[in-house]
Amino acid sequence: MSSSELYTKTSPIKLFFMIAIPGAISMIASSLWGVFDGIFVGNLLGEGAFAALNLAFPFVMLSFALSDMVGVGSAVHISIFLGKKDNENANNYFTCACLLILIISVFMGVILFFLAPTLMIWMGADEGISKMGVEYLRVYALATPFTSMIFAVDNFLRICGKIKGSMLLNIVMSILILGLEYIFLAVLKMKIGGSALAVSCGMIVCTIIAFYPFVRGKLALKFVRPKLHLYMIRQIVAGGAPNFLSNIAGRLTSIVMNVVLLKIGGAIAVSVYGVLLYVGDTLLQFLYGTCDGMQPAIGYNWGARNISRVKSLMSCSTIACAVISLLGTAIMVLYPEPVVSLFIQEGETQLLTMSAYAIRIYGLTFLTRWFGFAVQSFMVALEVPLPAVILSVSNALVIPIVLLPILWSFKLDGIWMNTPITALLVSIMALYFYVKFRKNSFQL
Repeated sequence: MSSSELYTKTSPIKLFFMIAIPGAISMIASSLWGVFDGIFVGNLLGEGAFAALNLAFPFVMLSFALSDMVGVGSAVHISIFLGKKDNENANNYFTCACLLILIISVFMGVILFFLAPTLMIWMGADEGISKMGVEYLRVYALATPFTSMIFAVDNFLRICGKIKGSMLLNIVMSILILGLEYIFLAVLKMKIGGSALAVSCGMIVCTIIAFYPFVRGKLALKFVRPKLHLYMIRQIVAGGAPNFLSNIAGRLTSIVMNVVLLKIGGAIAVSVYGVLLYVGDTLLQFLYGTCDGMQPAIGYNWGARNISRVKSLMSCSTIACAVISLLGTAIMVLYPEPVVSLFIQEGETQLLTMSAYAIRIYGLTFLTRWFGFAVQSFMVALEVPLPAVILSVSNALVIPIVLLPILWSFKLDGIWMNTPITALLVSIMALYFYVKFRKNSFQL
């Protein structure tokens, strides 16, 4: 079945199960490298290395966020072009997006390598943690030009209808990284840089595999002579801005939170916060995969002006996000110890107790987070970036920072309560944007 037939002729519910569920599996598989980082470093290298990892990790994700922005932003427009049967523009956007990612990743790798010591000093890390953080950052910096493309090629494969291929690629990448993490840290006894090296090697191998069918010209998207122009860059940036700003804002918030946590709770508080982020990000990847998997279909039908089909696809995604979030909340609230123990070295009783207590509060986030997340994804797919930007930045940066002094008197509990309150406020904002959009745009 061609991508056109898949996205325009398959019934919405069947299409959802064909692309959203593999998309969710694909996304969670592709995100497991971060979880493996936490599990192996936390269990094999100890609390100090885990704290260094949590201080450095936001800067790694800042670097990858730019590549993800180009991948997502170009994918939105490529899907719509294909829906309009405009293959020439679709192929040009695809080619130029790959070129932009290569340029950006080289630049970010250089910046990250040379600024690594300064960044650790700014974070307030002591000498031992700072040294480990620099080692971790510099390995990623050297590999960035060869790894960043993995954050875009997943979108391109799904646009071409290779849903299962995308899923299998991410599963293979996770298994490969898991094996390399074990070999480098458990067998070869490498330090924290071994974790970064394992992830980088896994990404490089899977990037080569992913681009092989594109290079051969076997898929709907093909490499052409690039015609890069300013308007295209503006469109790509606008389409990818919500995801990019969410990533950037989220990492900035993590940096601020880590600085605050070091002051009021020490390294153990940073480790607890790291556990919360790992668990929360894992659940968010299910939501992201579900919505992101549906974006090509929504964009394709939006380009073809099939409004009723767009509505049906959005409804399927929203219901799925609600179910996933409520299940996640139940697991975190009812079974906190088994969840957090994955990231904690045996015998660290205080860290386990603190993390289990914190995750019960943090888990309430997903009672409402699903709605704001779904609406943000729809706005991106339908080329309405401003509401999506407002929702993403409000959730990731503005509201958490505003709440920080308000909840200051609660000390550590205030940090754990911050995210659930933020999610509730963002969902209220999302409801306003959603109602307004349906009224103004779905009457066409």
